[in-house]
Amino acid sequence: MEKVKQFMQTIFSAKNRKRVISYLLVLVTYIIIQSAIVSGNISNTIKNLLIPTCAYIVAALALNLLVGYLGDLCLGQAGFMSVGAFFGTVAAAVFASFIPNKAVVLMLALLFGGICSGICGALIGIPVLKLQGDYLAIVTLAFCQIIKTLLLNLYVGMDSKGLHFAFIEDTTNLEASGTMIIKGAIGANVPSKLSTFTAGIILILITLTIIYNLIDSKQGRAIMACRDNKIAASSVGVSTTNYKLLAFVISAALAGMAGALYGLSFSSFKATKFDFNLSILILVYVVLGGLGNMTGTMISTALLLVLPEALRQFNDYRMIIYSVVLIAVMLISNNVTIMSYLNKFKEKLRSLVVRKG
Repeated sequence: MEKVKQFMQTIFSAKNRKRVISYLLVLVTYIIIQSAIVSGNISNTIKNLLIPTCAYIVAALALNLLVGYLGDLCLGQAGFMSVGAFFGTVAAAVFASFIPNKAVVLMLALLFGGICSGICGALIGIPVLKLQGDYLAIVTLAFCQIIKTLLLNLYVGMDSKGLHFAFIEDTTNLEASGTMIIKGAIGANVPSKLSTFTAGIILILITLTIIYNLIDSKQGRAIMACRDNKIAASSVGVSTTNYKLLAFVISAALAGMAGALYGLSFSSFKATKFDFNLSILILVYVVLGGLGNMTGTMISTALLLVLPEALRQFNDYRMIIYSVVLIAVMLISNNVTIMSYLNKFKEKLRSLVVRKG
């Protein structure tokens, strides 16, 4: 019994508490939803939101790495998601032509989408990360618009000779037996819906593991030092540019994987879906959940995605209710008295769990 108590105290220690709570929240939610799916106690509307919700949670967690831990305001998350979505779709079409296992194709497509977004993050981050504050936000927002415009004019086809890329449809030189994967403004055609809710949960767990391990490492402490005091960090030998670039690339790669997961859950999608409004919306998820709070980010993302559908019965008033809920949550989260009561409740709950263990 004593060993069990020590184990529980170790698990719920100040260092591991947030990580354990995040993992437990994801796993318990997955079990509940899967049980509801098997028993048929979940509507088709909510079922169709599961994979997009997982994708947005991953994108929000990735953005929280930049906003919460690095302290930089980035509004290009939708751009990274679009790169991952489109190039992940191309990769899925290529891999599906010679790999019969859909799970393997999905995994490779997610990896390829993440790698492409990470490369874009590195190319953009090298010149951009010299900026700070509002200037960085404006430049990353402009990057999001540039990516969307390029994808609206991109044509990608595949035939027996391989892939064909062009920014003018007539120059793809595609064979008659070939297929178009990306059709410019029409969007991308997904060969088959590969994304699953289980894959989305696994991607969330992988994202949490990457971020938590990064934050607890030497590199993570350097990233937070850059946030707290850039001059002091530089004075003790911390390369602020390199560590900021590291966080930027990791965030972009995770957002790209989220975009690939999102894109492969539909039969087709357009680049207009990944506009600056989506970047703002993901930022709202992060701010509402709490900067640096991964558990809060997951909860706020899920609630804000499901809430409009839950309020659909109120027709024209649902967005007003949605806005009132946002304002109320922000007021409560910034109220010192209410937050102190919530913290006391969490401490009592934690001590009760440890005592029972």
